[in-house]
Amino acid sequence: MPHRSRLAVLLLDLPPEVHPAGLDFWSAATGNPVEPDMADPTWNSLGFLGGAVSLEVQRTGEGTPPRWHVDVETDDIPAEVARLEALGARREADMGSFWQMTDPAGLVFCVVGVQTGEAFERHARTWP
Repeated sequence: MPHRSRLAVLLLDLPPEVHPAGLDFWSAATGNPVEPDMADPTWNSLGFLGGAVSLEVQRTGEGTPPRWHVDVETDDIPAEVARLEALGARREADMGSFWQMTDPAGLVFCVVGVQTGEAFERHARTWP
């Protein structure tokens, strides 16, 4: 059965010791205000990057290196994980409601459910 997906979020993962400085820097660099997530104190949004991809900042745990990663949102997580595996991705961790994966170069990304509503409907691609 066909499913849809799209690259939806560029995430900046920052450990606690550099989180405030990184958040302030990227807010100033993009000109976008920090929008805290009231339900999750480890999460902040810096809005959209001139289109349908949003920039988010999350405070990670100790020992996680600062890094960028992307979220691929989909209306069928198992189908999208299988599609990406066929392209060379590897499953790293089942996080319960999403999968953490790596691309062939070892870069981390996540496959998540639909989070952006209208943007997903407007920009998602359909896969057989």
